[in-house]
Amino acid sequence: MCIRYLLLVMLFVPGVSGCMEQSDDDMLPQQSSLGRSFSTFQPPAKPMENPEVPEIVEPAGPITLRQALGLALMYNPELKAFSWDVRVSQARQLQASLWPNPKLGVQVEEVGGAGPRSDFDAAETTIQLSQLIELGNKRSKRTKLASLEQELSGWDYEAKRLDVFTEVAKSFTEVLAAQQGLELTQELLQISEELLDTVTKRVDAGKDSPLEKTKAMVALSNIKIQRQKAIHYLEFARKQLAATWTGKKPKFTSAEGRLDSLSDIPSIEELTDLIEQNPDIARWLLEIDKEKAALELEKAKAISDITLKGGVQRFNETDDNTIMFGILIPLPISDKNQAGKLRASYELARAREEQRAAYTRVQMKLAKAYQALSSAYTEATELKKNVLQGAEGVFEASRTGYEQGKLDYLNVLDAQRTLFEAKARYIDALASYHAAKADVERLTGRPIDSETVSKSEEMK
Repeated sequence: MCIRYLLLVMLFVPGVSGCMEQSDDDMLPQQSSLGRSFSTFQPPAKPMENPEVPEIVEPAGPITLRQALGLALMYNPELKAFSWDVRVSQARQLQASLWPNPKLGVQVEEVGGAGPRSDFDAAETTIQLSQLIELGNKRSKRTKLASLEQELSGWDYEAKRLDVFTEVAKSFTEVLAAQQGLELTQELLQISEELLDTVTKRVDAGKDSPLEKTKAMVALSNIKIQRQKAIHYLEFARKQLAATWTGKKPKFTSAEGRLDSLSDIPSIEELTDLIEQNPDIARWLLEIDKEKAALELEKAKAISDITLKGGVQRFNETDDNTIMFGILIPLPISDKNQAGKLRASYELARAREEQRAAYTRVQMKLAKAYQALSSAYTEATELKKNVLQGAEGVFEASRTGYEQGKLDYLNVLDAQRTLFEAKARYIDALASYHAAKADVERLTGRPIDSETVSKSEEMK
């Protein structure tokens, strides 16, 4: 009867401790508004032993920014690795919530002696079941700590998602800028060839010195070199963009978008109010809660656990059965987990300082990105409004004046250089604007156009 009861206890306790299973619900955190409409990789609760490498369907023609973002957020290997970190933390939480397993012990005594005790006739057999009983509410505190760690891994995933979003936006901008840079050099090459033809005709007609033709040929050679550099840079930019979704060789032919689309910039005060939503800052509230939970767990560890023992003892010599039970109580004489509690309190103090440092760091990054954004916006608008049209007018007038013999070729070269330097600066300013805009949006976690920021402020 006692043996049956003991076996039932053995089966029941592990059943209780192992009945929990990992949820297969969406385990990723609530996303920031930046890129929230895009799907991301969701790791399965039970991964395959030999997963197949997914086939990435990439556009074979022009690609838009939205398509590039969709591919990267779904297939970027670093982001997928962070999503598995969330699954890992889920498993840790599950493990932390389990009860300790019972232990079964079997002991045989009075065997192998001399005389009547030379066989098993006088053997004493003890079947014993022991169970560790955790005191101090350790299991719930351990589970709480693991739960906070899981939430933190979710925030780390969200930070990485925004990093990938920003990387794609900046890489896409580089492709657009490289395309316009190549178009500019091709335009300059065409004009230089036309000017060389004009100079050649004037030299052949004896109107200009052969030195002018040499100048035109040197200028044309330099432009051809610039064009080759522009071709190589565009190819690099395309590969860099494709690498965000592990594309080995870009299949898309070009990036489709407008580099000259500028929007008004909100004030730095408006943007500073939004950095609370930055996961690099928001995670620290949870980090401090986690360190507090770790300190509470270390305090609970100072309370000694007990082990209950019970079983059945069989005497073969008399054919009797008896019940035995006992308890093991550790005596906390020297080890009261002093170092564990002290370490946890130090880590809590460190987390509070790191929280303040993180806020300051994000503020400084935002100030730097905002300064770059404002400068690029001002430069781009001023170049378009006051410089480009004037430079184009001067170049056309110089070119016409040279063809009519009113100006020498040096004036044409100077006007041409001024025009195309202004156009190159305009492209660089536009690229810098969009790159800084992506950085600011990464730091605020949302688009920064004035309408979006205003709605965000109204929702607070």
